[in-house]
Amino acid sequence: MKLISCVIRPDRLPAVKEALFRAGVTGITITRASGHGGEQDTVTVRRGTKLLLQFHEKVKIEMACSEPFVEATINAIVGSARTGMVGDGKIFVQPLDRVIRIRTGERDNAALTPVTVDEVQKHSLELAVKN
Repeated sequence: MKLISCVIRPDRLPAVKEALFRAGVTGITITRASGHGGEQDTVTVRRGTKLLLQFHEKVKIEMACSEPFVEATINAIVGSARTGMVGDGKIFVQPLDRVIRIRTGERDNAALTPVTVDEVQKHSLELAVKN
């Protein structure tokens, strides 16, 4: 099992999410973030005052994957997030010692049972119809 985290451009989020769903990865956590890497600082003027923007808006995505999904997940992120410009982001892959599904008490790979994209979309449509 691995914990895969990536930091990407916010405008690439829809494409990355779609690529992850196609790869069979539906359990993701998304966080808005600010960061500084290889991108140059930007100077903007707001209300007549110059501001130095050292941190750029980013999106952090985290997902726990069983071994068969690791390479597919990495390939989905790289293929959909890459623009070829500085600031495309990074992927971090870390070992994951334990996973426990709180609702059922399932552990490790059993707690990572993949949910298919069809099931996620069906559930979303059911919720939309109810509202």
